[in-house]
Amino acid sequence: METLTLILTSAPYGDEKIWNALRLAGALTSTAKEVKINIFLLGDAVNTAKKGQKPPQGYYNLESMLAELIQHDANVLVCGTCLKARGLQQGELVEGVQTGTMIQLAKWVTESQKVIQF
Repeated sequence: METLTLILTSAPYGDEKIWNALRLAGALTSTAKEVKINIFLLGDAVNTAKKGQKPPQGYYNLESMLAELIQHDANVLVCGTCLKARGLQQGELVEGVQTGTMIQLAKWVTESQKVIQF
């Protein structure tokens, strides 16, 4: 099975980078059944995993997109250091998102056939 790791670093709603990354991951989970998806949220991107997002009506909801990817067996880690720096705790995150470390990201990168950074 091929493994793809997405490293997300942008603020969730500041531009469309996170949205496009999650759209790509969603397309891969629906069309490429033999792809393992890893998503590592780093820096301001950790806010993507925050529960209770209420974007304006008609706007995409990254919380919902992330939850759907997790339901399709995507692995999602948030940088623990980045989480603490932003005053967030594990209990505030979307169910299925885990706190990770640079060591875990390094392992994902070395095990992946493809790594994409958004």
